[in-house]
This record gives sequence, C-alpha cells and structure tokens, in this order.
Amino acid sequence: MGTRLFVTMELGPSGFALPRSHLDGSARKAAHGSLQSRDCSAYNRQMPRARYKNVVDRLAGDIRSARLAPGTKLPTHRELAADEGLALATASRVYAELAAMGLVSGETGRGTFVRETFLPPGTGMDQHAPALDLVDLNFNAPSLGGQDELLRRALRNLSSQGDLEALLRYQPHGGRRHERGAVARHLRRHGVPATSDRVLIVSGAQHGLAVTAIALLQPGDVVAIDALSYPGFKMVARAHSLELAPIPITSDGPDLGALARLCATRRVRAIYTMPTLHNPLGWVTTLEVRLQLVEIARAYGLHIIEDATYAFLAEGAPEPLAALAPELTVYVSTLSKSVATGLRFGFVAAPSVSVPLIERAIRATTWNTPALVTAIASEWLDDGTVARLEEKKRADARRRQSVAREVFEGIDVVGHPTSYILWIPLTGEARADRIAAELMHQNVSVSTAEPFATTQDIPHAVRVAVGSVDLDVLRAALCKVAQVVREHTVL
Repeated sequence: MGTRLFVTMELGPSGFALPRSHLDGSARKAAHGSLQSRDCSAYNRQMPRARYKNVVDRLAGDIRSARLAPGTKLPTHRELAADEGLALATASRVYAELAAMGLVSGETGRGTFVRETFLPPGTGMDQHAPALDLVDLNFNAPSLGGQDELLRRALRNLSSQGDLEALLRYQPHGGRRHERGAVARHLRRHGVPATSDRVLIVSGAQHGLAVTAIALLQPGDVVAIDALSYPGFKMVARAHSLELAPIPITSDGPDLGALARLCATRRVRAIYTMPTLHNPLGWVTTLEVRLQLVEIARAYGLHIIEDATYAFLAEGAPEPLAALAPELTVYVSTLSKSVATGLRFGFVAAPSVSVPLIERAIRATTWNTPALVTAIASEWLDDGTVARLEEKKRADARRRQSVAREVFEGIDVVGHPTSYILWIPLTGEARADRIAAELMHQNVSVSTAEPFATTQDIPHAVRVAVGSVDLDVLRAALCKVAQVVREHTVL
C-alpha cells in the first residue's frame, strides 16, 4: 500500500480554509484559538447588524402588539426612507421583509397596509381542524342525506364477492382495467372521448394535478394560469418549482389576447384552466373561447391541464377541451364533490403518449389508489349512483345559491346559479382581511382572495363556500357575512 498524505486545514483571517503549512506562527495561534473558543460574543461584536433590521423589528413589534392596528396605512416608501434616514431601496426592503412575515400587504395605487394577523396562517388554502362552534365556509364538502347508507350497502355487496383477498394486494398503478373502463364510460357521458387505456385512477383531483405536473413539466417551466385560480394548483407549482404566469381575467374567462402575447414572448409549457365552472369565479366559458384557447395551445405546443372538479354542476356546458384537443389535454376530475370528499377517488384522461409518464408518477407518489376505494367507486359509476348524486347535488347547489342571492340582495356577488361557490368583490376602502377576521370572531370562517391570487396585486374580495353546512346554518352564517360586508363597505 502507498503512503497516505493527510493535510490539516485551518481558517485564515479571511475565513477561507488554508493548509496548516501556509500559516505563520502567530496566525496559526490566532486561528487555533478562534476555533477552540466557546465564547462567540467577540465574533458577534465584529458582525454589525444592518440598521434597517432595527426598523423591521420595531414595526413588526408594533403590528404584533396591535399598536399599529390592522388596516393602518403605513408611510410610503419615500416617506419611510426620509423618516428613518434610509435609502429608498432599503426602505422598500423593510416592507418586503414585513410582507414576507405576513404582517403587511402592498397594494398598487393604494399603498402599504397592516394586515389582519388574527386569521390563522393558510386560511382558505390549508384545512385546519375547525372549532366545534365554527361555521366553515372555506371548504366545500357537499353531502346529501342517506349517503352513509349507500356506503353500508356497498360494503355489504363487496364483502359477498368472491376474490375479496385481491383487494389486499398491490394494484396496477393506474387502476385495474375494468375500473378504468368504468371511469371511461362515465367520462364519455360527460363529453370526454376517453378509453380505458387513456384513463388513470388517482387519489383525488389534487393528486391528479400533482402527478400531471411531475410527469409533464420540469422545474422552472412556465405555466399560464388565471389571475384568480385554484389554490391547490398553486401549491403543486410551488412544490415542483414551476413558474406561474398570470393571465388577466375578463367576465367571459381568461384574456386570450394576453395569453397569446405571453406565449409569443415566453417559452410557456402549459396552461392550467377550469373552463367549466371556474373556482372561484364560477364562469363557464363559451365554445368560441374554448376554440380560441385550443388554437393558441396548438400554435405554441402547450399542454392543456383541464380541471373539471366542479364541471358536473354545470348542465349544458360546451364541449370539454379534452374533446376539442385530445392530443394536448390532460383532463383531471374527481368524485370528491359529486359523491364524497373522503372517498379520495379521482381520474385523469390523457393523451396516449402521456399515459406512461403519469403512470410512473403515480407509482412514485402512492403506488396505487386503495383497491377498496376503487372497487366501490367503479361500482357506483356503473350502477348509476354517481349520476343520481350529481343530479341531486345540482338541485342542492341551486337551492343554496338561491338562499345566498336572497341574503346578499344589493351586494355584488359573482357565481354560477348551480355552483357551491360565491365570490364577493369589495368596493371602496373595504378590506378583505378585516372582514374575514371580524367574521372569525363571530365563528364564521371565510376566505380572502389571497389563496386564489396568482398576481402580486391581490384584490379585496371574499370567497364563500356554501356546500358544507345545513341550509338553516348556512342562512344564518350568510346573514352575518352580508352584515359585516355592508358595514365595511359603508365605512
């Protein structure tokens, strides 16, 4: 064996590691002493703290202690710079750090305001365990009477089948062929030209969106998305380091002129869209708009990710994008809203070339959707249970929208007549965070626009989910929402 040479490294005065032989005696002694010392105070004294940090800490303390109340308008960047003797760029950095802490929000044309800190972090995006007396109008979990009996009957039927042990084994990643066939038949009834070999079963639409992103996109890819959109896809994009490029919205859907200009100047890889019953705005885009979107996608080679989670609620909608451009579109949907949120049964219909990629992503995330769930769901798809529940839930959503429109008379409300979602744009000086905080004090939880916004400028609006509580409870809660909105709008 050859001789091994070990070189001992020590820190030089500049902080870089140097071989011991490169240090003279005094330097070696100083370096050795600095490495052995357990007292860091001398080192800390040599690291002066940036002065602007003191301004950040002081303002943060004033906000957290309520010395600066929610909604307080802070000095402009120039005023803060002059008051504190800072450069303008440094003053902007103060507000940027406070915004990163969730303590302030900057609004174009209005200024910088103290945010309401009473609201739990992630309100409207993360589902917190609700207090017993809290009316949750953040999330939709539509359920009808008698669904528990449906489950009991399904479990009894399943227990009497022959090869029950097969459900305890690993399943094909995209689902068993006969179950994929049940999904394909369901999709064809909804206008999607699906076949079993182009269908994959996933654990809900959120999982479907995640595996689609894993399969088809790379970190850094640009994805076009509505300026207001589903928070779950924002979370997918963040997890996979995708860049979201906001598309302005119009009353008819996304601004397709803006989309075309974006694609002409950036290398956009995909568009995420909800053409049939948008969350949170409730629009159903026209066939003309859909054809224009498909034309742009074909011209620039975009993947289309079509989220149809709420599409079952909109009868008579134009053809899905998956029917207009099957070679480009990944169609993602679920039984969470039409049947039950706890079922965690979703499905993806994709171009043939994308199926193996998505299947591999399923393997990497869940391996397969639990066989017990897929067996029950596929039976319900084939025996008409899902179709009957969809019809009943359209009627249920229509009743709830009717109640809401009655309660909110005189207030501008955006929403589809058979949707489980209401969007309330605020006017004047009304602030969504203050309205949401005041309602939280009254044990009603609603969402602001923040979880849904893909732009830096977040509009002031309140989003209300009307599908999770009994009608009597819903009416009382909506009355509280309407009262608080009216009070703040008048202010």
